[in-house]
Amino acid sequence: MKVLLRDTGLMLWLPIAILALWWFGSAGSQNVYSPPLETILQVFARDWLGERFITDALPSIGKFIAGFLLAGLGGILLGLMIGMSRWLGAALDPLIQFFRAIPPPALLPVALLLFGIGTTMNIAVIVAGSIWPVLLNTIDGVRALDPQVVDMTRSYRLSRTQRIFKVLLPAAAPQIFAGLRVTLQLAIILIVVSEMFASTAGIGFYVLNSQQFFAVPETWAGTIVLGLLGYVATAIFVLIERRVISWHHGMYAASEKA
Repeated sequence: MKVLLRDTGLMLWLPIAILALWWFGSAGSQNVYSPPLETILQVFARDWLGERFITDALPSIGKFIAGFLLAGLGGILLGLMIGMSRWLGAALDPLIQFFRAIPPPALLPVALLLFGIGTTMNIAVIVAGSIWPVLLNTIDGVRALDPQVVDMTRSYRLSRTQRIFKVLLPAAAPQIFAGLRVTLQLAIILIVVSEMFASTAGIGFYVLNSQQFFAVPETWAGTIVLGLLGYVATAIFVLIERRVISWHHGMYAASEKA
């Protein structure tokens, strides 16, 4: 219990301190671009603790989750296939290097031509722009497996399915989760970008629309929503990561004590 309270305190003290400094530092501000935090929070409560949460926030969250899951699963599947086959890796490497070098926002015009304005386009942009970290990390994780372990799996005559789920995935899991964490952050960025330029609703559309109409408190409120979305998504991801690869964190903690 003491450890939980300590960790919670370490995690919350800085955000609380920043909010306190922001609150008192901006109190009575007449600057058009930096309204008082009290005003921003009032707009936040008005817009995002009511109907707009259902009409704008939930669709954005749904598209973000769908895009992240598709990018994650697709990256792991393709990474396993490429990592297990040298010739497939050599054949696809030029394509991988070409497409991963394209800035994700540059994919928007192509996605608009292919899918039009809508949910499918938003998800397609997320997948196309955020799949690369988990794909490349999965490839590296699979290829980094000790050759002696590979020989042992052959000696025990493990089936391909057993090799994948009992040996390859557990061994590559730390690198896969490192890639998934980067993919998570990219997915949040891309859902905002795609909604800003090709959507009629959503958090990104709200922020852009507020900026265009010079609604500064609304712009700040939308930015806070995005920050909260990223924070909550990362916190949930970390909990899942610690549970799935708890053995890895245990080994790391043991090595630090030694």
